[in-house]
Amino acid sequence: MGDTGKGVDVSKIYIADIKDRDQVDTVFLVKEKTTAMAKNGKPYLTLRLMDKTGELDAKVWDNVDVVGAAFDKDDFLAVRGKATIYLGKMQLVIAELSKVPEQRVELADFLPKTARDIAEMEQELAGLVASLEDRHLRSLMESFLGDAEFMAGYRTAPAAKGMHHVFLGGLLEHSLAVARLVDAILPLYAPLNRDLLVVGALLHDVGKVREMTYYRSFDYTDEGKLIGHITIGVEMLHERIAGIPGFPDGYAMLLKHMLLSHHGQYEYGSPKRPKTLEATILNYLDDLDSKINGIRTHINREPESQSRWTAYHRLYDRYFFKDVPPDEEEEQILPPLPVAEPPAKPESAAAGTGRERAGFQNNPFTRLKDENLDLF
Repeated sequence: MGDTGKGVDVSKIYIADIKDRDQVDTVFLVKEKTTAMAKNGKPYLTLRLMDKTGELDAKVWDNVDVVGAAFDKDDFLAVRGKATIYLGKMQLVIAELSKVPEQRVELADFLPKTARDIAEMEQELAGLVASLEDRHLRSLMESFLGDAEFMAGYRTAPAAKGMHHVFLGGLLEHSLAVARLVDAILPLYAPLNRDLLVVGALLHDVGKVREMTYYRSFDYTDEGKLIGHITIGVEMLHERIAGIPGFPDGYAMLLKHMLLSHHGQYEYGSPKRPKTLEATILNYLDDLDSKINGIRTHINREPESQSRWTAYHRLYDRYFFKDVPPDEEEEQILPPLPVAEPPAKPESAAAGTGRERAGFQNNPFTRLKDENLDLF
């Protein structure tokens, strides 16, 4: 196994097209790389490979020390191996690999992208901003939209690293979806401040343009890990408001509160819980769109599986039933539910409320507190 990439055929076969027992000879991006130890004491490599159509687990069993030193996470690899279904999931056993220079690949082949047209989404965004009746809130949004550097990130960034809208354009798609949900429920709960809700929907995750890195695989920046998108977003909002003469202090306070509270609970990473009607609505609509996208993504990850049920989802703590015609002759039996390790005791904000609710210690979502709240 070499590392130069010379003489490598880098023609692309996509993960979504790989079938059981296929001989695979193509190029992937290395999303994750881990060295583990087999029961016989022999080391092996576990890789998470990706392209724009999905992700694939892979194993390297031989010459691990030499092979592992030849490449790193976020490198491109030409791999040869055999695909096989293992425990209901596609897996690739790699026989040969070599590192491929970036100049020899098309980056667009390796990162998933929104199915929506980005130019069309930008038009929808401009239409929402033009529909705002309050001139101060409209000026605020025009300030963001008029910043070419900001918009380059806002239209391109994913909405999260692993749970929902994990693709280029995901942040814009998610933000627009929450704004559409705002307009959908307005007739049901009038009177509401539509302008405030729409701006909150479009800006609630604005800090992710600086929290996320998405040049290769999706990950967090140093700023994202140390500060997080909620605090970054409030800082960005404060800077924009400071540049708008006469911006009402009341609106500034309410918008900052919406950003600070949009995760809903302390244990989910919000410094504040929602204390206005609009902030409460934003919290639930954000959660709704995030979870629907996350569940759909989980269901679609197993195209080879014939089961009517998905694999167990650790963070949602359940299996999901798929819309597959039932086989009347075959009884569907679920495997036993994995036993999750208890999460760490909640830190100051959650612990200090005196409201540790029943079942909180067993809630797998609390594990996300130190993982930048990928769920939202």
